[in-house]
Amino acid sequence: MFKGQVSLTSGSVARGMLTFAIPIFFSNLFQQLYNAVDSVIVGNFIGDDALAAVGSSGSLIFLLTGFVNGVSLGAGVLVARYFGAKDETSLKKAVHTTVALGIAAGLVLTVVGVVLTPQILRWMDTPENVMDNSVVYFRVYFMGCIAVVLYNVGASILQSVGDSRSPMVYLITASLLNVVLDLLFVAGFHMGVGSAAFATIISQIVSAFLAFRKLSRATGAYAIHWREVRFDGPTLRAVVAQGLPSGVQNSVISLANVIVQANINAFGSQAMAGCAAYSKVEGFAFLPVTCFSMALATFVSQNVGAGQVDRVRKGMRFGILTSISLAEVVGVLIFALSPLLIGLFNNNPDVVVYGVRQAHTASLFYCLLALSHCCAGILRGLGRPIVPMAIMLAVWCALRIAYITVAVRILPEIGVIFWAYPLTWFISGVLFMFYLFHAVIPTPGGGAPQKLIALH
Repeated sequence: MFKGQVSLTSGSVARGMLTFAIPIFFSNLFQQLYNAVDSVIVGNFIGDDALAAVGSSGSLIFLLTGFVNGVSLGAGVLVARYFGAKDETSLKKAVHTTVALGIAAGLVLTVVGVVLTPQILRWMDTPENVMDNSVVYFRVYFMGCIAVVLYNVGASILQSVGDSRSPMVYLITASLLNVVLDLLFVAGFHMGVGSAAFATIISQIVSAFLAFRKLSRATGAYAIHWREVRFDGPTLRAVVAQGLPSGVQNSVISLANVIVQANINAFGSQAMAGCAAYSKVEGFAFLPVTCFSMALATFVSQNVGAGQVDRVRKGMRFGILTSISLAEVVGVLIFALSPLLIGLFNNNPDVVVYGVRQAHTASLFYCLLALSHCCAGILRGLGRPIVPMAIMLAVWCALRIAYITVAVRILPEIGVIFWAYPLTWFISGVLFMFYLFHAVIPTPGGGAPQKLIALH
């Protein structure tokens, strides 16, 4: 075990999961902070239209990168399973196949993003006063997005073997660098909205380099040897089988969010800017959600590999309760402080009104968001990624789009769009819990499967 690794298959469940999850929390915190700083600097030094362009970027960027990141997440679950089972041969093949897949996907994503950006923005009904800034921002971002993909691949491998601290250090480094470069390019040199994307790419290149330097210097079976980076057929099929559902889920849900964004765009650039500011604030509510979802996937996968069913149950209960509690605390704070928080991005009263209204609609329901993501993480760790894919595509995509399409025609008011999120969070949470109460988990030695949730 190298410095930074945490044992998830022995010792205290709560201590192990918290020790693993806390660095993920701080990683995501700093990532969210530098995303927010992007918007704060752009909104204050360039203006409302630039803020709308940058702020509305999340749904489109995730549409194109979400598939690759989902596959990386699924591959990480496979790596964790082999690591927990101490299957070094399979672990080595999984790591090198995942890196090869990341490089190939990053190259394809670069071409697709640069070429299709204008057309996708037109499909989203992006207003003309925002279009030029949006095209510049997206194209600069996608020219360097291979660094984003490779960092996610490297971080996923490190986290899968119990090291969540190193990715935290690398992301904090990248975040601080991004803030400095934003201030230099946008506020200092007045280089425009494209320079904000350029700052992000430089920062991601640094974080990807640091992650792969760590993996290249490792001594375990998960160490990366560049001459061995290639596709292994059986391993690639296993990686795709585990990761493809998560990738499809991410892409289709993000497509639904692009459609939601298109509906918001119809209310004008001030609505776009207000909702963009809220999206940055909402990102902080995702921190306890994301860190425990990722921690649960790795914890469950390692312990399934090690044959420790009781630890899977204990970790599942602890992770869900902690995540939903923390998410709700954050939601209450955002509800109370939303006028101040939205105003940090832009002090235009009309912009603030839109952002505050969305915050007041969604923030008290973050516990439902946390429940769904934690359940999805547990099922990925169990090797059942198709279940969360099916639930989230049916509810967060199909149902959400159907609701907005019908409801906005009946009542053409932006608040109708805002309610799409808590409604679909509630429905997916009910479906996930129903499945988990009936799910079984294999027992060590090939014994009879046991209920995942033991009621005794």
